[in-house]
Amino acid sequence: MELRELRYFLAVAQAGTISAAAEALHVTQPTLSRQLMELENRLGKTLFLRGKRKITLTDEGLFLRGRAREILALVEKTETAFSEPEESIGGEVFIGGGETDAMRILARAARRLHERHPNVIFHLFSGNAEAVAERIARGLVDFGVFIDPADLSEYDVLRLPVRDTWGLLMRRDSPLARKTAICPADLFELPLICSRQAQVDNDIAGWMGSGHENLHIIATYNLLYNAALMVEEGLGYALCLDKIVAAHPQGNLCFRPLAPRLAVGLAVAWKKSQTFSPAAAAFLACLREEIATFREQPGPAAGDAFPQTT
Repeated sequence: MELRELRYFLAVAQAGTISAAAEALHVTQPTLSRQLMELENRLGKTLFLRGKRKITLTDEGLFLRGRAREILALVEKTETAFSEPEESIGGEVFIGGGETDAMRILARAARRLHERHPNVIFHLFSGNAEAVAERIARGLVDFGVFIDPADLSEYDVLRLPVRDTWGLLMRRDSPLARKTAICPADLFELPLICSRQAQVDNDIAGWMGSGHENLHIIATYNLLYNAALMVEEGLGYALCLDKIVAAHPQGNLCFRPLAPRLAVGLAVAWKKSQTFSPAAAAFLACLREEIATFREQPGPAAGDAFPQTT
């Protein structure tokens, strides 16, 4: 396949018609139609169902659309890395990660780098550990932020000097909001909204000791924001990490930590023996500086570095 064919394919997939895509690409309709037919013949698959008014993608077309986006993004990322003058640092840094307040450390490192090299652009991808690991493997992100427990044996790893705390996100008018912490017995019979990651399930099971299989789970989430809306509307209680959703004292939501405390470590990881672009290498250096500065600051011990949400 040629990159031009993939760009043509994506343009048609987005526009929904040959005529609209041809106009956007500044090519003739016969030229575009011929390129699409050659692509289908080369792959031996039908990519489009051609209707009277609109073209729709087949299952094979949907699969190619995802892959084509990744391929072209990687090509653009590579071209950008080579386009900056040698005497300056510019380009792009791609960061993926789950929802955690520890991203503040990476944000401070990004600010540090931007102040030195304002031509660097940052791209953020939010997703669970599986999605981030897949994007690292495909070269679509330079760094991934992982929450323990995570198997990082295939990566180079930089540990962050903070820990996140598990707890229960609930409406402020819940009877449990009067408690300062949540014990295992409090969770039984509650309608729970839980992370769908298997390692999280194992963590909670270990914390409870027994009876985990009897929890009343009514929903699962990938990222917490939408789950928090479910909590706010009274659907249930979300088992989650602290400081992801802002729970203001006058707001409808509040967070209570688990007791005994269940805290998890965090790490930034990247491919072993990774050859970084100048921008990514500079970001890693700034991140190491930021971590060193963080550790030197007086204050609470790691794990309580950021205030608890009330």
